[in-house]
Amino acid sequence: MEEYLALLMFAALVPLLFTGFPVAFVLGGVGLAFWGIAVAMGLENGQSFFLVVARIFGGVVDKPLLVAVPMFIFMGQMLEKSGVARDLLSMLQRLTRRVPGGLALSVTLLGTILAATTGIIGASVVMMTLLALPVMLEHGYNRPLATGTIAASGTLGILLPPSIMLVVMADLLSISAGGLFMAAVGPGLLLATLYALYILVRTWLNPSLAPSLWDGEAAPITFAEVVRSLLPPLGLMLAVLGAIFAGFATPTEASGIGAFGALLLALFKGRLSFPTLREVVEETALTSAMLFGLFVGATAFSYVFALLEGHHLILSALEATGAGPWHLIVVLMLAVFFLGFFFDWIEITLIILPVFAPVIAGLDFGTHVPVGLVSIWFAILMAVNLQTSFLTPPFGFALFYLKGAAPADVALTDIYRGILPFVLLQILGLAAIILWPEIALWLVPAR
Repeated sequence: MEEYLALLMFAALVPLLFTGFPVAFVLGGVGLAFWGIAVAMGLENGQSFFLVVARIFGGVVDKPLLVAVPMFIFMGQMLEKSGVARDLLSMLQRLTRRVPGGLALSVTLLGTILAATTGIIGASVVMMTLLALPVMLEHGYNRPLATGTIAASGTLGILLPPSIMLVVMADLLSISAGGLFMAAVGPGLLLATLYALYILVRTWLNPSLAPSLWDGEAAPITFAEVVRSLLPPLGLMLAVLGAIFAGFATPTEASGIGAFGALLLALFKGRLSFPTLREVVEETALTSAMLFGLFVGATAFSYVFALLEGHHLILSALEATGAGPWHLIVVLMLAVFFLGFFFDWIEITLIILPVFAPVIAGLDFGTHVPVGLVSIWFAILMAVNLQTSFLTPPFGFALFYLKGAAPADVALTDIYRGILPFVLLQILGLAAIILWPEIALWLVPAR
């Protein structure tokens, strides 16, 4: 019993997560309960749990990197209110109106650009649903193709930098957020390319699924119009990511650049008002409070797990079974994919990473992955895998966002049928990154 107390923590955690009780309280409560059991059994000193306060302060409150979280949330909320994305989608529609599936390609491009400027999944999916889906349906687009494209493209923001998830992972794994941002570029663009190729091939084989928007009467597009639509979001993206990749700013500093840049864009468009600013600040505060509450609960859980020698128990079990590093990677990827059917990315991340991070960091994959880059590679595998959690029923949040904003005659079955090919494409992308780590690591400096 004493040896397996850490494993019993997981046995108690899993059913409690399904109760609907706030996850932050479940994580912290399980940690507190098992610390009490350990004290009652004489395994721990009665004062040891109070060190968790210092762990929370040093691991969450006092981390400058986590300042980037509310700043990026603020940037995404402000861009959504400023109408930058709305103008961009309108221009992309006009540029691709002659191509079958052009509007679906426009949505994919918009999702990629929004991912590199906002990273707010809910805002991206809802906005593209409101702007693009009615037009798609009006022009005879296949409903599963239309809804699947919007849902999948909207979730790219969880992977492409500046992603909030990558900031959280970098903190939990104690690795460079800038390095993780660089590693995410290749996989993010790979998924976007897979989406676009799928749309092109499918609409080429069956043009009736996504008819062209060209009516032969539209006015020509001027270069000035293209610049006015593309320059604001691309300029902000280059300012934020360029500052990080060039080494001019840390992710925390770049998040401030992004937030200030979003304010300027809203001002230049004449959409910066006190009610708008108040709404953005409130949404930022609520989202940030939820995230940091989860950090506190997860810190308490992982601290007690470490006190109970949970990490050593996992390593001992791996050595006893003879399972190598590849077995562990495969098992963890399958577990994360399964958990994605029921939980959000933040819950899965805060459960898996604190427990397995020390184990993963010590794995040796030989020449396949340099030892110093194993943690970054694993984080990217987790990120790509977790993107599916937004799309897989019954609790895929992107599906709920889309259904809530879609016209009433769009059925949930249409959405489920639509996301299936894109989930398979994400699994294909994940397999490619496992087989060819260079997809993720080619921009990351060798250690």
